Amino acid sequence: MKILALDTATENCSAALLLDGRILARERRLEHGHAAQLLPFIDEVLAEGGIGLHALSAIAFGRGPGAFTGVRLAASVTQGLAFGAGLPVIPVSDLQALAQRLFADADAARVVVCTDARMRQVYWGCFERRGRLAVPVCDEQLSFPDAVALPAAWDGSACAQAAAAGEGVWGVGPGFAAYPQLRAALHAVLSGLRTDLLPRAAEIALLAVPEIEAGRVFPPEQALPIYLRDDVVQAPLSQSLK
Repeated sequence: MKILALDTATENCSAALLLDGRILARERRLEHGHAAQLLPFIDEVLAEGGIGLHALSAIAFGRGPGAFTGVRLAASVTQGLAFGAGLPVIPVSDLQALAQRLFADADAARVVVCTDARMRQVYWGCFERRGRLAVPVCDEQLSFPDAVALPAAWDGSACAQAAAAGEGVWGVGPGFAAYPQLRAALHAVLSGLRTDLLPRAAEIALLAVPEIEAGRVFPPEQALPIYLRDDVVQAPLSQSLK
């Protein structure tokens, strides 16, 4: 299986090539200039793998949620490449990709992912490790930090007991750094915390594998971003005076 993966939803700009089980990757944290960096990264991983676009099985991309211009960039580049090479596309959640990265780095079974959505809000979701993959256990949401909650399936008292034994829920993502009250609210159930990790294309490529195996691939025109937020101009009125 040969999958090209792209992600520009955060300041971490990345491209990766999954080539028959081997990952070739490039990434760089940038405040600006993702568009100028992404195409050279794509060229580099394809050259290192010794293949062209037409030899790929599919192109996967981080479909958000994340920075609006960044999510649109990954989707539009994916569309253009896929149209030109006649390839299917696979949208992958950036929150799921971040959970997948945490599972690779830590001995965790459950994780709450929170990224900074600005406007005093967070994008968040909850994931479990099943086999080698991060699987969502609730819908991804945009909310204020005090609305982040564990799914009903994760019994709070059981999670607290597991945390005391070092086996509870992990938190991951810059949302925990941006909003300390979030970390405080979940302190009793957290076994570990990583605020430094960001999603990247390597995990997006890995998460695309079962999608291809299940036939869940899409034509290029369906390489569409997911924003979660409809109103990008201002925070909700109930919060705008705070």
